[in-house]
Amino acid sequence: MAKIAFIGAGSAVFTRNLVGDVLRFPELADTTTLALMDIDAERLRTAEVVTQRLARGLGATAPIEATVDRREALDGADYVVTSFQVGGYRPATVTDFEVPKRFGLRQTIADTLGVGGIMRGLRTIPVLLDVCRDMEECCPDALLLQYVNPMAMLCWAVAEASSIRTVGLCHSVQHTAGELAHDLGIPKGEVDYHVAGINHMAFFLALERAGEDLYPALERVIEEGRVPATNRVRYAVLRHFGRFVTESSEHFAEYVPWFIKAARPDLIERFNIPLDEYPRRCERQIAEWEGLRSELESEAPLEAERSDEYGADIIHACETGQPFTFNGNMPNAYRGARLIDNLPADCCVEVPCIASERGIEPQPVGTLPRHLAALMQTNVNVQGLTVEAALTGRREPVYHAAMLDPHTAGELPLDEIARLVDELLEAHGDLIPPLDREAVLER
Repeated sequence: MAKIAFIGAGSAVFTRNLVGDVLRFPELADTTTLALMDIDAERLRTAEVVTQRLARGLGATAPIEATVDRREALDGADYVVTSFQVGGYRPATVTDFEVPKRFGLRQTIADTLGVGGIMRGLRTIPVLLDVCRDMEECCPDALLLQYVNPMAMLCWAVAEASSIRTVGLCHSVQHTAGELAHDLGIPKGEVDYHVAGINHMAFFLALERAGEDLYPALERVIEEGRVPATNRVRYAVLRHFGRFVTESSEHFAEYVPWFIKAARPDLIERFNIPLDEYPRRCERQIAEWEGLRSELESEAPLEAERSDEYGADIIHACETGQPFTFNGNMPNAYRGARLIDNLPADCCVEVPCIASERGIEPQPVGTLPRHLAALMQTNVNVQGLTVEAALTGRREPVYHAAMLDPHTAGELPLDEIARLVDELLEAHGDLIPPLDREAVLER
């Protein structure tokens, strides 16, 4: 009997999706213990009721537990799913957006890179490592299915500071494959692909249908003026870099210096870039949660569609031995070699993986096209410096991370970036552990 601990189960919409996926497998539906944990008792209660109703709707009898005690949830777990947001929408996310605005720096999502992603990493890495320390005592052999952003920074930090096995899971690869199939007018199931890189900046190295290269057809989407308004950034990257990137246009626009510029509002309109998009999404997610909470008194079974998340398939593969192939985030150094030869050994990469009774086995990719690896390196620089700051408690790497961030560096001079970092750290207060002020830059 497997036990899955959901840390941050109060993210009830995500929990509902993943629980529904797990309970659809006959081998897991009645014998898997679902241990829900959240620090917010009200949100936890919502998640518990939603999970119970979902199980009834699927005819599953899996034991369901709920607790605010993390170690209790982790005790004896075989799999741990993390889906929490340190600091929440308010105050943390609002701070990530509003303080940079005072400097004229605008963002779209701010959860992966940029000054927003850096701050999110600094406040989240310590919490995730606390989870890992508890796992080392309560379930040392468990597999951590890590869903929290900034994905690459967090998985990098876990690899550096913990013995826990982990894989970072994102849905950008499978979602993008579906979007490309739609743009090409073919069923998603007929698209074959090979994807590798770093999280939110991996590329479709191959895109085929029954052995036919689909890239010429993608080029025709551009030539015929059929590029979706929501994807203008990524098609522009395709035109200039020759491969399609996995993360959405609104995300990718803030990972590079070419699209969001205070002095060029025409670019915002031309590429249809939704500034301040993540706060709007947070508001919608809060409304969804309120909708779930309003149904608490209902005893009716709950239904949920099969999601595109990998988590349940990975657990099923590990439990049954039926292999499952997916793209996961793992340390680049694997068994004495690099999974991607021309990226740093210590960074986190997103590569094809196989889940089975042997666990997670990442597949070597070899050497990426030089220009794609170079583009990824601009993001790896920021990730590595942020991880260094979080693990050493030094303030100086935070400045360097922000100064080397492509979007931030493209908008602000060095002294303003340093002041922005200071103001963000002060605004976040106790959400970010103290950083050594002896390392403050002279300016």
